[in-house]
Amino acid sequence: MPNKIVTADEAAALVRDGDTLTTSGFVGIGVPDELLAAIERRFLATGGPKGLGLLFAAGQGDGKTRGLNRLGHDGLLSRVVGGHWGLIPKVGALALEGKIEAWNLPQGCISQLYRDIAAGKPGMLSRVGIGTFVDPRHGGGAINDISTDDIVTLTEIGGEEFLFYRAMPIDVALLRGTTADPLGNVTMEREALVIDNLAQAMAVRNSGGVVIVQVERTAAPRSLSAREVVIPGALVDAVVVADPANHMQTYATQYSHVFTGRFREDAGASAPMKLDARKIIARRCAFELPVNGVVNLGIGMPEGVAAVAGEEKLLEHLTLTAEPGVIGGRPASGLDFGAAVNTDAVIPQNNQFDFYDGGGLDMACLGMAEADAAGNVNVSRFGPRLAGAGGFINISQNAREVVFAGTFTAGGLDVALEDGHLRVVQEGRAQKFLADVEQITFSGATARARGQRVLYVTERCVFELAEEGISLVEIAPGIDLEADILARMAFRPRIGEIAGMDPRIFRDEPMGLAADLLHLGLDDRFALDAEQGVLFINFEKMRVRTLDDVTRIRESVERLCAPLGRRVDVVVNYDAARIDPEIEDAYAEMVRGLEDRFYGTVTRYSSSAFLRMKLGEAFARDRAPHIFETADEARSFLRR
Repeated sequence: MPNKIVTADEAAALVRDGDTLTTSGFVGIGVPDELLAAIERRFLATGGPKGLGLLFAAGQGDGKTRGLNRLGHDGLLSRVVGGHWGLIPKVGALALEGKIEAWNLPQGCISQLYRDIAAGKPGMLSRVGIGTFVDPRHGGGAINDISTDDIVTLTEIGGEEFLFYRAMPIDVALLRGTTADPLGNVTMEREALVIDNLAQAMAVRNSGGVVIVQVERTAAPRSLSAREVVIPGALVDAVVVADPANHMQTYATQYSHVFTGRFREDAGASAPMKLDARKIIARRCAFELPVNGVVNLGIGMPEGVAAVAGEEKLLEHLTLTAEPGVIGGRPASGLDFGAAVNTDAVIPQNNQFDFYDGGGLDMACLGMAEADAAGNVNVSRFGPRLAGAGGFINISQNAREVVFAGTFTAGGLDVALEDGHLRVVQEGRAQKFLADVEQITFSGATARARGQRVLYVTERCVFELAEEGISLVEIAPGIDLEADILARMAFRPRIGEIAGMDPRIFRDEPMGLAADLLHLGLDDRFALDAEQGVLFINFEKMRVRTLDDVTRIRESVERLCAPLGRRVDVVVNYDAARIDPEIEDAYAEMVRGLEDRFYGTVTRYSSSAFLRMKLGEAFARDRAPHIFETADEARSFLRR
């Protein structure tokens, strides 16, 4: 019976000059630091292995010395293809200085590519990356001038453009699990994620390479439950038992039972966020949360949306997800990012991106470092700073609705709230709304072609992606349009109707958002004056999202009107209301049915010319829809 358990130095000796490595990990979760430290130690002592290639999906590091930073030595690496670079500045410096060939590709595409390499396929076709810096027409993901190999090419199938991500053989996998037996069977019961370990092991095995797995403990041969084995021993060549210091569950947490899903955390009553620019932005983003929908929240500013959703008692009505495979629960933040508590499931990362790429996300809320007049967003490259795209391109390109969250300016911004009004105390040093972003991580043109709804939310205003580019649609109370917004932008956005941001956002007390989004007070929106024979309906600021919403509205009208035995005239307030495009037809059909059964004369009003036009299109038939700008006009018409 073989015994595959070896020391870290013995494992490092299996890596040859010029080998291509792949490593597991997401931020500080599942990173094989014991193995990476052994390779670094060997290189510093002997000068080898040298000239290594590296393929990784998620960022694996702490922004300082751990993770892939251990490989950031001149001569150790020669070629790197990675998804997120922001946490590995030592390797990033080699790329920016032109000392290594380097590419930044979408995290999800690399994650999925492991499976294609394992299956012996030439590569992977995807729409992900079209129109961004990964598109060969915009650089092909190359980080520097010496990276001239076309690892991403443009192709066309059935008249539609795709990107082809070329497969590459991998010689060594450095992976991580929890428990191994001497045969190399590996479980992951104490890990916060399973990531891509199985796909990576298969890819390397079928490339004729070596699979090395770091674990924290060993067990007797064949004593592990077959249902818990994630990496079968048939795929593993060597196992290394790590020092606990190199096997933390995350870079912020040595070990937590709740991150494994073995225990659930008592939700309790967490302290509300301080009402500052970050919370203002998170609150406005929360208005877009889809009830019963699936959501991805990015790292940084969007993390506050989960906190606001908790304060507003909305978390149980959403399924929050994170790209490494977390479904449900509440995502962790900081160097715990990628882990979550009270999850419904944790699946492989490549499967999560399959779901994302196929349109499974109802909404994504992501950070925004730079935006431009065309609606493009940059989060990946800023002069000498290389952040990388991570899963941003997969997520932003394929979610049904995207909400970008960020302060209006960066670097030293200070704002104050005074009686529900926002005042800029000190402006940020750097503009974020530029004529052209430095690098296109999100393509406005691609989003427009797909009909994607896109918002850009800041503490002082909200923009929306329109056919002409970015359009200013909301402004905060107390903010001056010219001095605080237009003077701080490098371009002039389209300006049409500008609504006020909801005043509840700027006050300390809870917003009561659950009542809005869950339509808990729907009956309060209907008032029947039976004596006058008039039904008043108030849909102000209401969003009709689903067929269930349509049904509830119909049932509310039926309860009031059916017992009367006669028709009623109707006045409907649609101010700041929104009907999602996918249910517009069903909503209009429902209204026509109510008109046929219960309504006499119907008048409607909204201050939005765009909404009045949409309502006119939806309700026009053999009678005029009678849509006005103000309540007085609507009521005057009814009296006449």
